[in-house]
Amino acid sequence: MLLFVLAQAVAAAVAPAQAPPEATEVTSYPPAFFAAQNPNSADDMVGRLPGFSLDTGDNVRGFEGAAGNVLIDGQRPASKSDNLETILSRIPASKVERIDVIRGGAPGVDMQGKTVIANVVLKKGGAIRGVLAVSGYHIGDGRSFPGVRAEASGSLPGDRAWEVALRGGGGPDDGVGPGVSSVRFASGQPTQQIRLATHGDDLDGAATGAFETPLFGGRLRINGLYAPEKFKEPETDTVIAPTADVQTFNFLQKTHDTELGGRFSRNFGPDTSLELVGLHSTRHRTVDSTSLVDGSASDFFNDRNSSETIARVVLKRRLGQKISLEAGAETADNRLDSRTRFTVDAVSQDLPAANVRVQEKRSEVFVKGTWRPTATWTVDGALRYETSDISSAGDVVLAKTLQFAKPRLTVSWTPVAETQLRVRLERVVGQLDFNDFVASSNLTNGVGITAGNPDLNPEQAWVSEVAVEQQLWKGASLVLTGRHSKLTDVVDRGPVFAADGTVFDRPTNIGAGTKDELIVDFTLPFDRLGWKGALLKGEVLKRWSSVTDPTTGQQREISFLHPTDWNASFSQDLPNQHLNLGVDLFGGFRQDAYRFNLIETLKIQTFMRPYGEWKPGKGWSFRVELPLINSPKTRLRDTLDIFPGPRSAGGRPDIQDRAFHFPNGWYLRLRKDFG
Repeated sequence: MLLFVLAQAVAAAVAPAQAPPEATEVTSYPPAFFAAQNPNSADDMVGRLPGFSLDTGDNVRGFEGAAGNVLIDGQRPASKSDNLETILSRIPASKVERIDVIRGGAPGVDMQGKTVIANVVLKKGGAIRGVLAVSGYHIGDGRSFPGVRAEASGSLPGDRAWEVALRGGGGPDDGVGPGVSSVRFASGQPTQQIRLATHGDDLDGAATGAFETPLFGGRLRINGLYAPEKFKEPETDTVIAPTADVQTFNFLQKTHDTELGGRFSRNFGPDTSLELVGLHSTRHRTVDSTSLVDGSASDFFNDRNSSETIARVVLKRRLGQKISLEAGAETADNRLDSRTRFTVDAVSQDLPAANVRVQEKRSEVFVKGTWRPTATWTVDGALRYETSDISSAGDVVLAKTLQFAKPRLTVSWTPVAETQLRVRLERVVGQLDFNDFVASSNLTNGVGITAGNPDLNPEQAWVSEVAVEQQLWKGASLVLTGRHSKLTDVVDRGPVFAADGTVFDRPTNIGAGTKDELIVDFTLPFDRLGWKGALLKGEVLKRWSSVTDPTTGQQREISFLHPTDWNASFSQDLPNQHLNLGVDLFGGFRQDAYRFNLIETLKIQTFMRPYGEWKPGKGWSFRVELPLINSPKTRLRDTLDIFPGPRSAGGRPDIQDRAFHFPNGWYLRLRKDFG
């Protein structure tokens, strides 16, 4: 209730009391709401929604658990490999009829486990629409990355529709660049001073297509994707003290993704519908990481093939205007075949879980329901039951079955149209990440080799959440959210021994823990204050976590969680000049990782990205961005406290400190919209 009282106090301070209209959980935003911005795509429009922050979903196996918080015509895209933000950017703004924001739930709407979702409603039919865009990203160190994008969509006779898109280009890893490094030895020997010369280049592309047609009284949509990617990060370290030396590192990763998905949906009368989803995706990835240090050459190579096949059926039924029910089932078959080689001076080294074949067969049944007993109350509930059979062959032989019940209850209360209170209680079961099952490497920063662990249990949490949303004035909102998670089987880090006695770090379950989060989300247009076209939008998240360290037995933060995350964007629409100006702020963060023999602290500094976009008319737009214009002398700092053995054994650590600076640059894009 404290959040509710605070929100009411803020509202009272900025707006006079008035008799509100009847409360509703669905707020519609027509194209006129976005007219001053003159948006290019649905993604631009979603970014302007009051009290809404885009969640692109989790990169996990399965379909149900990977949901984002945006629907398109009431349905999730039948794709996992194609990023939700990318899908929205392919929808021209001229094709959007309206965007509905649903808060707390509404009959007939699958909330995907979220408390707030946006539904992008598209116009039907229409002429061919398309986009052609060319771009360039130039960096102060002399590197340039061109890009090209071509998209088209249209209708065919018989209520059919099609989409195609091609894109290609590249970009830099803005976390690394020239820098310095030092190693302070606990033994008292002279500090090592190093000049760092490194950069990261990413080249990728994608071809996507979709076709939609009436079939058997319903509609069938088929979509496909092919996406190659190549990332390289060479590094040369020049030791300048206490003695001169040169160390070299190279990292090369190649990925090829494919996906074929389909959805069939059919209505059986006005209140009953059926949905079938099928999806098959593959990934082939190779990683080659080498180093030459003090005359010793190390080479880590991993080749992995993974695939996922999903089938899903959902039956939906509305019982009047106040109740809707869903029932369904999902099955997924996931496979991974990984081969790893690690050599030092051409001599093969033992590595736990180096060569493994893993298969997971996971099934889930679920029922969901939404009840709106009055105009001010909505109850949204679900019960899912999951069973998973996991088997591994090769270096690790195991077979196990996991079963979990996953209830969820969300209650929303809208006492007045401007205020909504939402309460959620849910048991969340994370999905195992195949990347944790196989070995990985980072030879450049001292972390070295990380072993794989196919014998992981998914992390589980009882999550309780309270949120208050207050509409302040037209288009302005403030959302306060408090969330507590009681965790079991926390996935963190722990040691494992190779056959020769060498100790490696690996992902492992380390027991119970807690996580608490406080989130403030705000959208503040300044038209009411006389500043036409100005908008401030952002989010601040504060996080506390606690778990027992498996090495020391002491309480600490969970590895890789950021204690604080924040971002803010200010934009100024100048419709008479056909201009949009603005600046995006991305908050710096800190994350710690606790391994059995070291602690890694990674810090990234706050940076800003000013931009301007000129839209002279007839579908033309020209955009300029200045990424990292405030890039400080130290953009990223990576500090390792390296202990002589397990951290519990005592002893002072060597301290390795690596600081990188990323050069300034500029980004240009010329875009032409058709239709």
